[in-house]
Amino acid sequence: MKLLPIACLAVALWLTGCATTGTPQGGDTPTDSAPKSHTPQYPNGPLRPITAAQAASGEVASLSAPADLWDRIRRGFAMPDLQHELVQDREQWYASRPDYIQRMTERSSKYLFHIVEELERRGMPTELALLPYIESAFNPQAVSSAKAAGMWQFMPATGSYFELKQNAFRDDRRDVLASTRAALDYLQKLYNMFGDWHLALAAYNWGEGSVSRAIARNQKLGLGTGYTDLSMPAETRLYVPKLQAVKNIVARPEAFRTELPLIENHPYFQTVEIQHDIDVALVAALADVREEDFRALNPSFHKPVILAAGTPRILLPWDNAKVFQRNLEARREGQYASWTVWSVPTTMTVAEAAQRAGMSEADLRAVNNIPPRMLIKAGSALMVPRSAAVRQDVSPHLADNGQVAFAPEIVTRRTTVRAGKGDTVASIARRYKLAASSVADWNDVRANAAFKVGQQVVVYLPVRPASARAASGKAGQRTAAPARKGGTPSKVKRR
Repeated sequence: MKLLPIACLAVALWLTGCATTGTPQGGDTPTDSAPKSHTPQYPNGPLRPITAAQAASGEVASLSAPADLWDRIRRGFAMPDLQHELVQDREQWYASRPDYIQRMTERSSKYLFHIVEELERRGMPTELALLPYIESAFNPQAVSSAKAAGMWQFMPATGSYFELKQNAFRDDRRDVLASTRAALDYLQKLYNMFGDWHLALAAYNWGEGSVSRAIARNQKLGLGTGYTDLSMPAETRLYVPKLQAVKNIVARPEAFRTELPLIENHPYFQTVEIQHDIDVALVAALADVREEDFRALNPSFHKPVILAAGTPRILLPWDNAKVFQRNLEARREGQYASWTVWSVPTTMTVAEAAQRAGMSEADLRAVNNIPPRMLIKAGSALMVPRSAAVRQDVSPHLADNGQVAFAPEIVTRRTTVRAGKGDTVASIARRYKLAASSVADWNDVRANAAFKVGQQVVVYLPVRPASARAASGKAGQRTAAPARKGGTPSKVKRR
């Protein structure tokens, strides 16, 4: 008869869908060196029901489901608290700015459920769900002065190591799902290296090599090797105290006269698969959401079109996902995308590329972020309007690897030089690093012609962009024609 209460308890716990949390396995064995490549860690399947043995073991503290997401986060706190005067300093800083906390926590409501789910799948402390408050105030569009991007603030090289694509069409450092997966992979890696969450967080901010060297220095001097013992930059010194302060406010908001906005313990968004390249504006229209709200959930997209080969899934608010799928199914015919990608065949000016693409130079610059006074290099992947004749979607290779590269636009000035004894077209061309055919063309002579001593020879020499603007106002000073851009000048008549 004693087994009956235990069995009933197990059934009740299974119905509530509760999950336990803990620390990652293998955390006591730091790695000696980083592998050359990283294999992303994707937890398998949904959260699993608790077994009868787990229910009997006393691991579960409550039979009730969390009232809201804040309650669920509190239940998963598993990191040791940091006791330090800097924590009190940061608590006062946050508590004295209720409007900032309100904006920050409201912004996080779109992403927090997903992060907590992933932490629980991995058995990681739920304090880590609060880390984007410290990194970016939960702004997926945040970019630091050091070029770290996204709500988890990945540097370009670190993002590449953790399989975050960064190309002309998207930046996965801003992607909600991809960046969260990469951040948790990185944090687990760091915890396995140092066996201490505070040191792992310091390494996330300062770099694993910097923390390892700081520990080695203290060991050599016979000093402690904990977070508070190490000599580190001021930003890293404040990093864990900031997180601890936010944790304390979330744990006891009333103690800091703070009110946290309600975040339901329910997914905010759903993942939806797409089969074709499709305009962002069309997705928003079919899903009945504002385009700015769609981009808030899908901040990695750079362009007005989503390339299915590179990003086969999008995020939509929970209720709007079904609306989108129903409307998409109704739109069986017609074109989903009004944009495509053109691989530039040769290096060319922006004006020439715009003419070939059938759009204005200003529009081509705007949609592809082309800076002034630059040529577009061969092989660049440009976003251009999709013609009615183009039915094929962008290839997987181009969608995943497309980049736009530039070369400084060449500005030349018409100059005359005096020929010396024995000068020929070839010798003048060698002296000024020009093509002999161009020198011959500019002077209306044959390519094998020779010049008389003192003869005026026309050449077009490159000038720096800053000098070119000044040169355009100095016509007459050794110059017989306005500056020309973008390569070899056309034929010029002699006076």
